[in-house]
Amino acid sequence: MKPFTFQTSPNILFEPGAAGKIAETVASFGASQVMLVTDRGVRGAGLTRTAEEALAKAGLTLSVFEDVVADPPSEVVERAAAQARETGAELVLSIGGGSALDTAKLVAYLAVNDEGLDGIYGVGLAKGKRLPLVLVPTTAGTGSEVTPIAIVTTPTTEKKGVVAPRLLPDWAILDPELTLGLPAHVTAATGIDAMVHAIEAYTSRHRKNPMSDQLARQALALLSSHIRTACRDGANLEARSAMLLGSMLAGMAFANAPVAAVHALAYPIGAIFHVPHGLSNALVLMGVMRFNLEAAEAEAAYAELAPILDPSAAGLPRAEAASRFVESLAAICRDCGVPARLSEVGVKEADLPRLAEDAMKQTRLLVNNPREVTYADAFSIYSEALDGKLRRAE
Repeated sequence: MKPFTFQTSPNILFEPGAAGKIAETVASFGASQVMLVTDRGVRGAGLTRTAEEALAKAGLTLSVFEDVVADPPSEVVERAAAQARETGAELVLSIGGGSALDTAKLVAYLAVNDEGLDGIYGVGLAKGKRLPLVLVPTTAGTGSEVTPIAIVTTPTTEKKGVVAPRLLPDWAILDPELTLGLPAHVTAATGIDAMVHAIEAYTSRHRKNPMSDQLARQALALLSSHIRTACRDGANLEARSAMLLGSMLAGMAFANAPVAAVHALAYPIGAIFHVPHGLSNALVLMGVMRFNLEAAEAEAAYAELAPILDPSAAGLPRAEAASRFVESLAAICRDCGVPARLSEVGVKEADLPRLAEDAMKQTRLLVNNPREVTYADAFSIYSEALDGKLRRAE
């Protein structure tokens, strides 16, 4: 067996109503000045109210940063870090989706370090201390609460990542009740995102290991068997709980066996067209899956995962089982109403070269794909995702 390293958040609380225990978690660090990082939609929906009231009752001073937006631009992250320094924050708390959690990770780090964002993009470059960090997800998608990764959009619309163990939070608090009001289209997109995390972790060419494999399989089982119910009946707490747990397990998996071409091709869509990350993943998912089928290791892995989505695939020849896996994924996307074409989110044929060029910059991710992706390959995947027509790069 090959040696491997596995890292995740040291403390996890999973419980309906867990948001009511945030104040006692914060108090355990002895912090009196807390900074809450969130977005206006989450706060406006009342999802932070329980925590804010509990913190006030405990006599803690709260500073709120609610200007987080999807695919957080670097200037938003830097502005939030400046607020943390100005208010003397002693702990960073984030309640929200992946963008808020990613922003909070960087705020906790930048608030007490002289380094700027440009100095820590990449893997393992953020080595300094950070403020105590508590993350509370309100979507079942990114798994950011258990990953050492934060993704930022640069001024040139390129997505860059900060990847370092220092970004793992002290506590991940998962309260499925916070996800009950999530609209069906958001539930679908974030759920597909989590499924992609599990699939790409399972097929990753680097750092794939027995723990990440088991987490990925369990995550995929939970997500695939509950996503239709969660989209159809958003108030179903059992389905919401399964989705949130599956998202977290997928996060643990891909934090240790990194994602690949689906994410590499999704990033430019989100950065340029401001499409939510989960939807960006869904739009290129089937193209990348079909592309990867020609790689023997991907075919084998997809065949192994196939019975999780379709029990009748058990015992089928490898190639047939792998194809059944891809077909089952496509069925989930259709049943959950996920848009199928890039043209539906504003992408035009003239945009394809830029998308392919930007995707090729995601070398950190592309090296993990089971099949090498060239510019021409990326262009072809995007063109087919645009409107179903296959075009060749000039």
